[in-house]
Amino acid sequence: MLKKIFVLLILIISFNLQAAESNKGPMPKHKWSFNGITGTFDRAALQRGFKVYREVCAGCHGIRHIAYRDLEDIGFTKDEIKSIASEYELLDGPNDEGEMFTRLAKLSDKFVSPYENVNAARVANNGAYPPDLSLITKARSGGADYLYSLLNGYKEYPENFEASEGMYYNEYYPGNQIAMPAPIEDDIVEYDDGTEASQSQIARDVTSFLAWTAEPELETRKSLGVKTIFFLILISIMLLGVKRKIWKDLD
Repeated sequence: MLKKIFVLLILIISFNLQAAESNKGPMPKHKWSFNGITGTFDRAALQRGFKVYREVCAGCHGIRHIAYRDLEDIGFTKDEIKSIASEYELLDGPNDEGEMFTRLAKLSDKFVSPYENVNAARVANNGAYPPDLSLITKARSGGADYLYSLLNGYKEYPENFEASEGMYYNEYYPGNQIAMPAPIEDDIVEYDDGTEASQSQIARDVTSFLAWTAEPELETRKSLGVKTIFFLILISIMLLGVKRKIWKDLD
């Protein structure tokens, strides 16, 4: 009896997983500069993506694993970063008198969350909690491809679709209903470098930026990996030569 119940549960779970997957639709693959063993980040795209995050996403979503000083890695100067950090306030303390106080953010601080706590975030978003974005491309299956597709996947509800109140249709979101309205559109930001701010370009840039926030050490890790591979190849060739020299008289 227990065996039959176990099998039935497995079938139900499998069916639900397949149903959830089918709701996503086909997931397109995209070319990213940071893919591949020698992939690197496009600094211009990262800076444009940060502008999109700062002007569009930061009102609801935090990037709590990134410090302001980390922006130096994507091409910002210290003065520029100080100016960015000075726009945010955070609660600190206690001071010598045992009281908490508010101060401007410093280079060493993590990015300030748009909400004081989870409950405040839910109240401001009709019960939905806007996830932190610093690791979003690692936390979602499909990574950068999924995020880019999601940002471009908002459509009108199909006929005969049972829509829930306050939800929006997205062809790549599991279940096809998402609480977040479409966050981007053409010309929602104005790029400083003159790049045309089309919806697809904005989605690509902010996706690249969030891929960096999820793995800011990517380039260092890949560089070290390539050097390690070359070292192992070289030492293998040297050891093979030593082995042949030692054993040549026994051939």
